[in-house]
Amino acid sequence: MVKLIKNEAIACKTLLEQYLNNTGSVINPIKLLLTGVGERDVYNITAPFVDEGELVIAGRVEFRDSEHSEIMFFVERSDEWVPREGMPKLTLQDPFYTRIGGEIVLGGVEIYPHPTNVGALAWRTVMYKGKRLQDLELFFTGPNGMKDLRIAELHDGSIAMLTRPQGEKGGRGKIGFTRLASLAELTIERVEETPLLKDQFIETEWGGANEAHLLSNGLIGILGHIACFDEAENRHYYPMVFALDPFTGDYSDIELIAVRDKFLPGEAKRKDLNDVVFSGGLVRKEDGSADLYAGISDAEAHRITIPDPFLKFEGLEVR
Repeated sequence: MVKLIKNEAIACKTLLEQYLNNTGSVINPIKLLLTGVGERDVYNITAPFVDEGELVIAGRVEFRDSEHSEIMFFVERSDEWVPREGMPKLTLQDPFYTRIGGEIVLGGVEIYPHPTNVGALAWRTVMYKGKRLQDLELFFTGPNGMKDLRIAELHDGSIAMLTRPQGEKGGRGKIGFTRLASLAELTIERVEETPLLKDQFIETEWGGANEAHLLSNGLIGILGHIACFDEAENRHYYPMVFALDPFTGDYSDIELIAVRDKFLPGEAKRKDLNDVVFSGGLVRKEDGSADLYAGISDAEAHRITIPDPFLKFEGLEVR
């Protein structure tokens, strides 16, 4: 069995230097035209997925001066993505998608008034499932204060679960991992007791998983983000990947796969969010490339094509 090598936590600054020194070709930068939402922005999208034989993108839709958003579903018509008729509108942020047991699992972040800090917002991850988007029903509400909770089905039917606690256990936000025998074991208690992956983030930085890809050799390719503040309190979010063996718990170092400058110029929700790229989803292609879908500066949805970052992990002989 191959052991994935994990070293000490690497800071954003060093990861950025490594990426700029070793970046592969980045081509076809596109700003996605998502229309039919009035004056609102659409960002932090998923990659396209199939529902009832049609490609659909889920996106976060909100006004520029607000954090109150809804998830809407878009289909491509000519060069535009337009709202799909008859779809549920979920009062959530930051959609994510997977399939488990033949069903769609669609989740996002629910915000609500903070229980102790008057005027502030709190958040939690919620998940819906159904045979098709029209049939979605709420099946899980995660712990208060946790974003970036993700699940994925493994080859043997068990469930990989990635968590991201903050506070006493996770600081500004660290990734945890465990394996569940089935979806029936997805409980708040199991989420809260999930151990953290050690030495992924230095204490002043944070990150989370956005999407889990089951690779052909049984490893999981994790698409995520790592983030930090600079001296002026501007936020910097970078798309990253790592691989994880769900049966041994071994995992690789974080690697950046893109930076803001690789995408087209665009608008930002606020000046401190100019350098924010929020990984939405990755579509792996047979030619060895992959399309990365991302939210840009909390205001727009973009796509670039990059070398498939999981190929080198998929080539490992795990068993």
